[in-house]
Amino acid sequence: VQLQAFGGGSVPPGESLRLSCTVSGRTVSRHTVGWFRQAPGREREFVSNIRRSAYGGSGNYADSVKGRFTISRDTAKNTVYLQMNSLKFEDTAVYYCGLAERHLAAPMTRTVDFDYWGPGTLVTVSS
Repeated sequence: VQLQAFGGGSVPPGESLRLSCTVSGRTVSRHTVGWFRQAPGREREFVSNIRRSAYGGSGNYADSVKGRFTISRDTAKNTVYLQMNSLKFEDTAVYYCGLAERHLAAPMTRTVDFDYWGPGTLVTVSS
């Protein structure tokens, strides 16, 4: 199983970026895929996840990004996206996508809930 995140970059506050997480070895519609981020000196934190289709395929968000970020899935491309709008300085971090092998009824917002990770992509919000 491999995950690869793309789309990071450097933008000023208020701008947008779209991150992509391309998965091989698993079908994204059959697994929960999550986005986490890690800022310098901080622990990796939950950003968003999209549940497997059998659980409704709904998106969940950390309070800090709710209303600004949108998670979506393209089953044809086996890719999960994170659209990030109205970016703030505090959104600066390395963003990672993870895939969960297990199907938990819990919200799945912990790093331990995910079994596979890809290398991160750096998002820098700077004026």
